[in-house]
Amino acid sequence: MILSEITWTADPAIFSIGPKEIRWYALAFLIGFAIGYKIVERMWKNEKLNPNWLDPLLYYTIIGTVVGARLGHCLFYDPGNYLSHPIEILKVWEGGLASHGGVLGIIIAIYFYSKKVSHKSMLWTFDKLVTPTGLVAALIRLGNLMNHEIYGHPTDLPWGFRFIKNLHAWKKGAEPIFTAPCHPTQLYEAACYLVTFAVCMWLYFRKDAWKKEGLIFGIFMICIFASRFFIEFLKENQEDFEEGMMLDMGQLLSIPFVVAGIYFVLRALKKSGSVQKK
Repeated sequence: MILSEITWTADPAIFSIGPKEIRWYALAFLIGFAIGYKIVERMWKNEKLNPNWLDPLLYYTIIGTVVGARLGHCLFYDPGNYLSHPIEILKVWEGGLASHGGVLGIIIAIYFYSKKVSHKSMLWTFDKLVTPTGLVAALIRLGNLMNHEIYGHPTDLPWGFRFIKNLHAWKKGAEPIFTAPCHPTQLYEAACYLVTFAVCMWLYFRKDAWKKEGLIFGIFMICIFASRFFIEFLKENQEDFEEGMMLDMGQLLSIPFVVAGIYFVLRALKKSGSVQKK
């Protein structure tokens, strides 16, 4: 079968209730968190952990993700506008979430979770939390695909997607205006995140890597943000200020996370080696 360019006409909304839409993006978010919760619940049983620690982890993670991702978008990509109109920050339903901000939000949330709930190290928590996160991230990128957003540069490759540029007008009955065939970078990222998910699951459940504190977390950070860094070369800029930059904002924000991931992997392996020598 020979692929040809795909004219993408998916409706971002599953259905509408009055003026409000229920979107695939929101459904992807909810499904991801629901599956992630069940996986972490299985870890809790595997390690015979205190069940009272489980539900608070979900609440802290959701709040950290949403608040961090929203503030990350507002402050990393358009600070002038949002600081001048702070009420706009609250309008999450209008779109605008940044994954790097979401990660920072989760880090802050887990700091408080570790202090107030589990009294375990943050790395202990992160090794469990990141294991299903690749799946959640993949589902969110599929939500971006349904929203006709975060796509790549034009391409003559046979799997290029033609996205609707005038989405809001099209939803109101206008004729669609399509992009040239573009890289479906949402799918590229989703594939990388699914591989990361599989690796983390294998490390946790098959290799008992959770016993080497920080190892799963470090590998997750390397895989997610290194793939994000390279795929960004194929993406259209998200904001005007990125024009002319050697590296865009997504890449600049990814570098510290990759470096941190390498550090945590080396730290975990070094500690493991020291234990074995003893």
